[in-house]
Amino acid sequence: MERPAWAPRSIDISVPSVSRMYDYYLGGSHNFEVDREAARKAMEFMPGLPKIMQANRAFMRRAVRFAVAGGITQFLDIGSGIPTFGNTHEVAQAADPDARVMYVDHDPVAVAHSQAVLEGNDGADILAADLRKPREILTSPDVRRLIDLNRPVALLLVAILHFVEDADDPYGAVTELREGLAPGSMLVLTHASYDGVPLPPERAEGAVDVYQNIRNPLIMRTRDEIARFFEGYDMVEPGLVPMPHWRPDTAPEDEDPYAFSGFAGVGRTA
Repeated sequence: MERPAWAPRSIDISVPSVSRMYDYYLGGSHNFEVDREAARKAMEFMPGLPKIMQANRAFMRRAVRFAVAGGITQFLDIGSGIPTFGNTHEVAQAADPDARVMYVDHDPVAVAHSQAVLEGNDGADILAADLRKPREILTSPDVRRLIDLNRPVALLLVAILHFVEDADDPYGAVTELREGLAPGSMLVLTHASYDGVPLPPERAEGAVDVYQNIRNPLIMRTRDEIARFFEGYDMVEPGLVPMPHWRPDTAPEDEDPYAFSGFAGVGRTA
């Protein structure tokens, strides 16, 4: 397999990556055949996966605009993945040119491509780090250079927590991040769930098994389990809801049924 120029030498291009699979679902070009093969296998069980990812991105854009309208111009986007059109910095800086965005990801391809995309943008940067080590993120000189943690920050955990197993204490990581941010900060979150998936559970489980087989378990939590991530936050209306129902720009009834899979919400600290 020939290695593209944009692929760091350090990565194993024979092993699927969830961020490159996500890129494939969204129609991106920074993925390999091994990623496409795994994604197509998951889509055999859940053909609407691209629609879910599109709804996820649409929610993120609405939430970022909402944050800027609410006076927040600093964004910490953890598990940001490979940049695609309409990513966080583009939306935030279109709403406020002075907005600052720090992306965080542990996928070398996501980091390398983000560095290329963000070159020359003084208001955005990428940090190679892991959500499971929040202290390293909060104390990073790169984060401190770009983000003033004494002022409110919008923390984006979009389509990332369902890749963190309970054994790695995702609730503890989210709590530590919340405690490291100033009052008035926001949490913007989406999470996969069997709730809302327009398929019998045993069919949807086939797609989950694909992620298990590539050693990136997909943890499908219940609505109550997802709501626990918002402890310490006041939920913004309409609360924790399927993605198309969160402050929609268009009529939710026009959305594909798969877009209602999982949950999205925004919370704000007092």
